[in-house]
Amino acid sequence: MTTNSQNLSSAMKNRSEVEKSLDRGFVWLTRIFAFAIAAILLWIALQVATGAWPAIQKFGAEFLANSSWNPVNDNYGVLPQVYGTLVSSFIGLLIAVPIGVGTAVLLSENFLPSKVRTVLVFSVELLAAIPSVVYGVWGIFVLIPILTNLGKWLNNYFGWLPIFSTSPTGPGMLPAGIILAIMTLPIITALSRDALISVPSSLRQAAVGLGATRWETILKVMIPAAFSGIVSAVMLALGRAMGETMAVTMLIGNSNNISVSLFAPANTIASLLANQFSEASGLQVAALMYAALVLFFLTLVVNILAELLVLRVKRV
Repeated sequence: MTTNSQNLSSAMKNRSEVEKSLDRGFVWLTRIFAFAIAAILLWIALQVATGAWPAIQKFGAEFLANSSWNPVNDNYGVLPQVYGTLVSSFIGLLIAVPIGVGTAVLLSENFLPSKVRTVLVFSVELLAAIPSVVYGVWGIFVLIPILTNLGKWLNNYFGWLPIFSTSPTGPGMLPAGIILAIMTLPIITALSRDALISVPSSLRQAAVGLGATRWETILKVMIPAAFSGIVSAVMLALGRAMGETMAVTMLIGNSNNISVSLFAPANTIASLLANQFSEASGLQVAALMYAALVLFFLTLVVNILAELLVLRVKRV
């Protein structure tokens, strides 16, 4: 070990000035790229905040608690849109996370022949390449009819539950949540699989050597070791779900009302921006920019909480 370190140190000293200059240049280039990303993020936030400033001055924090969106008398609020954004994203992740992580475990272990795993990996990644408008059309003509029949049955027999209290009429919160689950599934599966594959094989061998079964090794060793990568995959999927526009706009109903029922129409911030920005003018533009700033802030808060969760787990 000492001999290898000495040889490495000698090799470093014998390098030419050109090689050292190239190394220093590469380090500074990566630093510039890193700071450029931060600068672009800050620039976007400042531009959105500048556009939203008239609405911020007029509505303040009341914008987050107001349920009205009336361009006639310039009365705006995004409480229903914030609710719809969070609930639809939560429904999507509630469905996609267990399926995605389970699929990642299936594709990273030797449960299936290699050729079959290759086909499944390609199929999962192919889902990410499908345009969102195609998901929206599929949801309208395939998903909504299925959920309408199911929803009527649930409303008839379990209508006393708040989440089934309304009879489905077509677009609503549940179709949007399910389509978000399908759209975020490739992200969670692919990144979770990469995290599981990256776990050192020595951890698996040590667990098996201590007498752990295959599933004990997966559940108690492999998944905890890849936890940070899995959380990153979930957070990236959550960002995709919160910002998804076209498919959700086509399926959620675009109703500025808050309802606990999964079958009631709702709205999201991204759908609001897509529906109204092209025809907006005056204070309505500033209100839409304010709504975009709220979505930006929600995404930032979610990522900060995820990072704190990963750091806490690493300390444990």
